[in-house]
Amino acid sequence: MPTIYDIAKKTGFSITTVSKALNNYTDVSEKTKKIILDAVEEIGYYPNSIARSLTTKKSWTLGVIFVEDLGVGITHPFFSAVIESFKKHVEALGYDIIFLSRKIGGEQKTYLDHALHRGVDGVIVVCSNYRDTETKRLIESPLPSVVVDLHSDKSSVVYSDNYQGSILAVKHLYSLGHRKIAHIKGAEQTFAGLERLRGYHDAVTDLQLDLQKDYVADGGFFSYEGGYAAMKELISLDDRPTAVYIAGDNMTLGAMNACKEMKISIPDDISLIGFDDIEVAKHVTPALTTIRQDTDLIGKKASELLVNQINTGTKGDYAVKVPVELIQRASTQAIKA
Repeated sequence: MPTIYDIAKKTGFSITTVSKALNNYTDVSEKTKKIILDAVEEIGYYPNSIARSLTTKKSWTLGVIFVEDLGVGITHPFFSAVIESFKKHVEALGYDIIFLSRKIGGEQKTYLDHALHRGVDGVIVVCSNYRDTETKRLIESPLPSVVVDLHSDKSSVVYSDNYQGSILAVKHLYSLGHRKIAHIKGAEQTFAGLERLRGYHDAVTDLQLDLQKDYVADGGFFSYEGGYAAMKELISLDDRPTAVYIAGDNMTLGAMNACKEMKISIPDDISLIGFDDIEVAKHVTPALTTIRQDTDLIGKKASELLVNQINTGTKGDYAVKVPVELIQRASTQAIKA
């Protein structure tokens, strides 16, 4: 079985440098880390977690807490992609991950109780609801943590630039000649829902669009069903919008089906733009114009922030805002004169 000595021999770096790179110490350059991690993957090196636990006083295990209100769990495309990216990056550093619920041996416990019971070195919290009190308690504890898709000044956080994504979406529709631009919002108890709604409001204000109040419909917790119902509301308005910006691709899929049922052609009768760029977005008909979140970078940054806290023994409160990108496909077009 390959050892850390084999990695050192192959790369030409000292055992100390290899060890620091594997543990994501900040005094090793990114270039050096990449060379060492490439060698790890090539020769199939897997550190002995028991031996390392004895020498480093660490469990080499990270907890994953997943809190969302859709009821779909880890199958949600955005969250699953972020967790997969996080998993890939921490496993390359020798960590295992476990999912933490609020039950231990059938008994109801707090997330913090479960994390301490399992002896994890740190926790990634993937949370859509900033009002969840148990999540808040864990975030505010001394345990190293990083939060995805939520803002907190008590923990390090990684999130997409939801606000700028809305600006990009509305301005794209405006550039195509649309002036009646509606919005299907996500739940306002979510950070993403609030930021995307704020971006929409600021964009239409900046463009001096005088829109009626009914042009904002509630899609709930970013679900297909929520998007379907909200789109039916907008289509039924006397002064129907010519374009709709929808705060999540799952909701957009529901909205597309509502248009199909009501014989509304996309994009001939109405243009639609979503948010996320989930895998299916490019395969539906018409292919979906959307705002892409960089799920791989979100997972990577989350892993770096968490492991750095563990290695330095200090709980950080860094905020990393990940840029988003407009992906133009066939669901939007210039308005017909």
